[in-house]
Amino acid sequence: MASGERLFVQAIRRYCAGHGVAVDVRAGGWLIAMRRGRTRHFAFGYDIGLNGAIAHRLANDKSATAEVLALDGVPCVPHHRFLNPKLGKNVVGPSWRDAMLELLADHPQGVVVKPNEGTSGRSVFKVTTEAELDHAVSDVFAMSAGLVISPYLAIEDEVRVVLLDDLPLVVYIKQRGKDWRHNLDAGAKPVLLADGEVRAACVKLAADAANAIGIVFASIDLVRVGGKWRVLEINSGVMMEALGKLHPELVQATYDAALDRVFGEG
Repeated sequence: MASGERLFVQAIRRYCAGHGVAVDVRAGGWLIAMRRGRTRHFAFGYDIGLNGAIAHRLANDKSATAEVLALDGVPCVPHHRFLNPKLGKNVVGPSWRDAMLELLADHPQGVVVKPNEGTSGRSVFKVTTEAELDHAVSDVFAMSAGLVISPYLAIEDEVRVVLLDDLPLVVYIKQRGKDWRHNLDAGAKPVLLADGEVRAACVKLAADAANAIGIVFASIDLVRVGGKWRVLEINSGVMMEALGKLHPELVQATYDAALDRVFGEG
């Protein structure tokens, strides 16, 4: 295995070595071709190839995810989408900034501005003033075609559930560090959640969310606010790099189960 390879790539290599699957890693590990006999499958980024195109696109769009979950009555954090004005007035419309200021005025405790697509908490801003809003919007639009604005919430706990169909393969709580965010890249630590009422409630809500958008293999982030759980976002690409440092066997078993499904063994 190449030095510095992502755990995701290493896990796929191990699976393929044990199941008679030829593997060809390209593009620095972001594209993986797997072949057994005449059948070829691909993994891209952190997506192992199990999800349909529409489910994948919905999950990768925070605003669309929130809309679909709301349609299905699944409790979720609202995400209001705004397109980059560089796309043109005919696409974006003239009043996008006024709508942003309206949202800020409606939430005096603040709002969160972040890219509509993407993971790991990059370019995520807590905003309480118009000046902070302008700075955050400028930063996100510099690297993204769209952003979302959601109300800032006093999050008590955040849990991630990795599901294969309705089966919870991994359930852990994110122990926040000094940062106000629960992102693992921002210093939060994953701690496996033991069986009990909290775990059962999170698994049920995650399964409802997955079924609402029709996704097969995903990691689903849930937050508890005011004692009630709601969906924050759904990730079609299942990234477990931080968890793998603490529980490598569990992470390997999770990818193995998904790859079994890819190759028709599960």
